[in-house]
Amino acid sequence: MKPDTPNAHDSQLEAAILGACLIETAAMPLVADKLRPEMFYEENHLEIYSALQSMYRDGKSIDIITVKNELAARGKLDAVGGPYELMRLSSAVASSAHLEYHVLILRQLHTRRSMRLGFQQLLGMSADESLDIDDILVEAHQLLERLESDGSMNEHLRSMPQLMTDTLEQVDARVASGSADGITGIPTGLAELDRLTAGWQRGSEYTIAARPSVGKTAFALHLARAAATAGHHVVVFSLEMQGERLGDRWLLAATRDVNPQHLKDGRLMPDELAQLREASAGLSRLPIHVDDHAVTSMDRVRSAARVLQSKGKCDMVILDYLQLCNMKSDQKNRNREQEVAQASRKAKLLAKELNIPVLLLSQLNRESDSGYSTDHRPGLHQLRESGAIEQDADMVMLLYRPAMHGKATDKKSTYPADGLGVVIVAKNRNSSTGEVYFHHNPSMTKLADYVPPMEWMMRNSK
Repeated sequence: MKPDTPNAHDSQLEAAILGACLIETAAMPLVADKLRPEMFYEENHLEIYSALQSMYRDGKSIDIITVKNELAARGKLDAVGGPYELMRLSSAVASSAHLEYHVLILRQLHTRRSMRLGFQQLLGMSADESLDIDDILVEAHQLLERLESDGSMNEHLRSMPQLMTDTLEQVDARVASGSADGITGIPTGLAELDRLTAGWQRGSEYTIAARPSVGKTAFALHLARAAATAGHHVVVFSLEMQGERLGDRWLLAATRDVNPQHLKDGRLMPDELAQLREASAGLSRLPIHVDDHAVTSMDRVRSAARVLQSKGKCDMVILDYLQLCNMKSDQKNRNREQEVAQASRKAKLLAKELNIPVLLLSQLNRESDSGYSTDHRPGLHQLRESGAIEQDADMVMLLYRPAMHGKATDKKSTYPADGLGVVIVAKNRNSSTGEVYFHHNPSMTKLADYVPPMEWMMRNSK
């Protein structure tokens, strides 16, 4: 092998791999899924391997004659050196005995070249003060992601015995971590929702959708506080509200009787101020991180989550909300629906990569407001801007408050609508769907399990 050069390539190694693929039928199955054409540094080798890979995937026979014809059909035969070059490559190797080792080396050389090129570009970007530092960090993480992918292209292939071993290990882990009431994930803070979900599960994406002002953020803050109280590290990305406004809501939820209007206009009574200070001390001990950067992309969310998880400080991510994500697409002419679909897919990949639950808040369209359904109950068809949100989510929850639509009771439960919130679990990939009722105070800052009022219970027991 040649000594390491600035380009980090080895022409003889590339020729040996191509020669083995030309003379032995067992060669291409070994390399087709491990090498891509761009991993070959020499342009003629890149073109020959591109033809070989295409022929293999189309089920065509591979030998010197058929490869020559394929290159001729592509108009590349003369560019690669003609039939003589194919003869030279095939005669330069006796067998494919060390082919897998050669492939490993070639991939490492390609990774080194990609590293050098990528790091040079990052160095140039870091010196350009007109670029936002967050964008540069995103580029850095994307580079590392590409390098990691090239370094482990087939590591996720598992045999059935290995898969069953890994599956049983997870079963045993759920048994060991499960509580008496069957909660194996991160608690939701609502007993009925815990029973339906068994808690927020690792590697899963959850979508919580509603129309504006229904209480998506309040619901999410309740979930974050419940998870953190149970000792789990939660990261909240607030794209709509300033962090201090989230702090206001958490304080109101943790106090007994502080008037929300007094907190807003500063006319706090001494007792109210004392309650706020006491609540602040308790909330300060919770393992929650808040990012209220107004311009946030899913790549930025992933970068921040990865950094925090490396420090043991990211067990769950909450994004408020998906449609406000900054959609930075590498492809031109991508419409809004495709951009939202891409962000949703990245959220799903984030959940799987970091093995954490990811909760996405999402808007619903106006059909529920315009009387699409007689009682204004939302449905999956109202997920705004992309059906991919429903497709990617392991669970979709739709929030509904009948009192907002002038209802005296909830139609399905006949519970009094005042203070009643409904979580409609419209999709649940791993279990059943259903509805969960919760109680909220007038300011929608305190949420709890729903208990029908005594008057209603007495009236309906007759």
